[in-house]
Amino acid sequence: MRRIVRIVSILFVAGAPACRPAPYDILIEDGIVVDGTGSPGRPADVGIRDGHVVAVGDLTGSPAQRRIDAAGRVVAPGFIDMLGQSELTVLVNPHLPSKIFQGITTEITGEGGSIAPLDDRIIEADRVAYEHYGVDPDWRTLADYFRRLERQGMGINLATYVGATQVRRIVLGDDDVQPTPVQLDSMVALVESAMLDGAVGVSTSLQYAPAPYATTEELIALATVASRYGGIYATHMRSEGSAVLEALDEAIRIGRDARIPVEIWHIKAAGTPNWGRMPEIVAKVEAARSTGLDITADTYAYTAWFNSLSAFVPPWAHDGGVEKLLERLRDPPTRARIRRDMLTPSHAWDNEWQEIPGPDAVLVSVVQNPDLRTVQGRTLAQIAAERRVDPIDALLDILVEDRAFTYGAIFGMSQEDVSLALSQPWVSVDNDSQGTAPDGLLGQEHPHPRAYGTFPRILRKYVREDGLLTLEEAIRKFTSLPAGKMRLGDRGTLAPGNWADVVVFDPDSVRDLATFEEPNQLSVGMDWVLVNGVPVIADGEATDALPGRVLRGPGYRGAR
Repeated sequence: MRRIVRIVSILFVAGAPACRPAPYDILIEDGIVVDGTGSPGRPADVGIRDGHVVAVGDLTGSPAQRRIDAAGRVVAPGFIDMLGQSELTVLVNPHLPSKIFQGITTEITGEGGSIAPLDDRIIEADRVAYEHYGVDPDWRTLADYFRRLERQGMGINLATYVGATQVRRIVLGDDDVQPTPVQLDSMVALVESAMLDGAVGVSTSLQYAPAPYATTEELIALATVASRYGGIYATHMRSEGSAVLEALDEAIRIGRDARIPVEIWHIKAAGTPNWGRMPEIVAKVEAARSTGLDITADTYAYTAWFNSLSAFVPPWAHDGGVEKLLERLRDPPTRARIRRDMLTPSHAWDNEWQEIPGPDAVLVSVVQNPDLRTVQGRTLAQIAAERRVDPIDALLDILVEDRAFTYGAIFGMSQEDVSLALSQPWVSVDNDSQGTAPDGLLGQEHPHPRAYGTFPRILRKYVREDGLLTLEEAIRKFTSLPAGKMRLGDRGTLAPGNWADVVVFDPDSVRDLATFEEPNQLSVGMDWVLVNGVPVIADGEATDALPGRVLRGPGYRGAR
């Protein structure tokens, strides 16, 4: 029930008589507003007009075209996914139900290998992925891709980095080579063009070939041009395992030398030999922050990561691209060398095989070869036993049979390290998974449960059950913290003038349902989700609306 005593907000509506305020398009009534700033929740109403929040306070008796009863519910800004990976799947299912049922209203994507720039050679090299999703890559620039999204429509807002790997592939291909000065100029020009098209910065994913072939100096050159256009440097670092501190040093150097803010994606201490090292990682980031460097991080807060299983193969074996990798895997002497390298501890590359607890810690999750669907959701140990081969041979055989497309979940982090990372005030949240759906083409995959559950899981586990975070702090990590980092000045808080990305949920019942065994399950508890003032979830049910917008970075030429 509405409390008898409430704080009264005096509202002025420009151009309208005070006695006859203009009606709101939507009025969310009687909720507990957790505004995203970290401030305590308070009883208030939220008035929305023309896609924006126009008032927050006591709006009793105000006229509205539509009223939402939020009694007993939290009303908060829509959640921002700091690494989303939906650039292809949004073309398959633009509603992205796995995202909106988590309360995600904005996604940032583009991890090293961004959706553009694109050329015919890369399209041919990556044809397996395009064919897997049935996507016609009819764009060549970010501007082209953004126009396609705007013609199609989408259920959430989306922004993207330009990938350092992507521009390297355009100029140098997939080979382990270094650019000449002229070639580096071409790469810099591609980054500049993407920033003018609206990229939010430049990104790296330095564990996955051909990215490891890039020197720090190459990355500084690309980050410097992104910095000139107000961009950010975001990185999946060169190591998240035994060389994680050295990898952090590189990211910090890039930030300083390029004079650019840094975002560490999915911060972790990966591999059992590195469990307990999160305090060292936190200390190094804190030390850099104390010198004035704008460096932050994000996490999905599960103890298993998810990546291409080709990452188990040493970088030299990827030289030249997928076809060369498959040739090497089929050649017995070269395959024997790959096997030896996987079995040899190394500080020179992130040898994940040496850092996992064992083959039962690798869950094969997504394949493109229909004949391999039966291995989805099974551990590498189970598959090896069924095939009566060694687990490394099982892995390498699957890569050959699946044209190196295969993805899997790897259980290689400690809960203590994950919790410590999440508790840092400068750590926001990423899904690190593409938007998906439990039906259709996307429903045939077996993703990491984080694809469906990251944000509700944090509300259930780390807020309600563990008490690691307060509700207000969790919401801040979901909203104003990432919005501030990404320079989304008109999103991330429930304040008049901001876009009306809004979630309404029961804090006592919102929860994730997705598991590693049964991942294709939508989270529950989001009663209403509004994107730019339009409901994409209404009374707990998805609508057909596609109100999402492309969010372009500060260098966008159209803004000049």
